[in-house]
Amino acid sequence: MITSALPSSSGRPTDDATTAWALAARGGDMDAVDHFVRALHRDVIRYVAHLCADPQAVDDLAQDTFLRALGSLHRFEGRSSARTWLLAIARRAVADSHRYTAVRPRTADVSDWQLTAERAQPRGLPGFDDGIVLLDLLDRLPLERREAFVLTQLLGLTYSEAAALGDCPVGTVRSRVARARTALAALVDGAEGTGTAVRSTRLD
Repeated sequence: MITSALPSSSGRPTDDATTAWALAARGGDMDAVDHFVRALHRDVIRYVAHLCADPQAVDDLAQDTFLRALGSLHRFEGRSSARTWLLAIARRAVADSHRYTAVRPRTADVSDWQLTAERAQPRGLPGFDDGIVLLDLLDRLPLERREAFVLTQLLGLTYSEAAALGDCPVGTVRSRVARARTALAALVDGAEGTGTAVRSTRLD
């Protein structure tokens, strides 16, 4: 049993800790598997929620992500952090879901959509209403800018890690984040200035 030599799971785990758990899980340590899943579950949920076009599918996509990851642990060598590796798998899971949905579109029940959106809102925000507003604002950004913002500003990845995940130059990620920040600031200022709720118009 090698879990005793692994980092503590108290507090927010570092990338080194989650990577160590992934490597131990690859070797068959079931406690490490549990630590790995628990440590990164929220990040996967938040990332998938901001990429997914179907809020009802968030939990299923997160589960699919971990199933894919656990099935591929034998190939994980720790060259990147376990979190970056896992989010890349989540990105592919969402892309596969988009392709499937394009072939077989699904109808959404409004009440279920609202419940799932509430469950998927980012945690650690000032309040529930603020979380819903942030989701609405982010949803209005173009996908590439939204993804870059979520990865670096909400999930804490470095620009280099986000660039590797998105298969683009670091400068492109910086530009997307800067444009996302500018757009979000304008949206917030506009909403405060008019006293109106956020509308559904999507930004270009």
